[in-house]
Amino acid sequence: QVQLVESGGGLVQAGGSLRLSCEASGRTFRRSGMGWFRQAPGKEREFVAAINWSGGNRNYADSVKGRFTISRDNAKNTMYLQMNSLKPEDTAVYYCAGESVDFGLGSGPFDYWGQGTQVTVSS
Repeated sequence: QVQLVESGGGLVQAGGSLRLSCEASGRTFRRSGMGWFRQAPGKEREFVAAINWSGGNRNYADSVKGRFTISRDNAKNTMYLQMNSLKPEDTAVYYCAGESVDFGLGSGPFDYWGQGTQVTVSS
């Protein structure tokens, strides 16, 4: 059974930092593009960042550019999202996702999803 498990969420003050992790099991994602998405209360899920299979290509939503960094450790089958200079508007449930195709670019479609981890930024 393929599982993506997010961790690292929590409550932080504005200006603070958090590091999210997404650990995969049941399938290797070493050749798969992966991404982070988020969903705030009352809003649709939105793209945050994506990374291709090798880690050499990364894309970010304009709202997080310069503040968030996506990375991956293929040896650990794990992806990360370093979030700095957090703002209250970053409050959301953060989901990791993985592509099923080999040598994926991180542009989707994403066939595997985690359950999400809550990030709350207080003002």
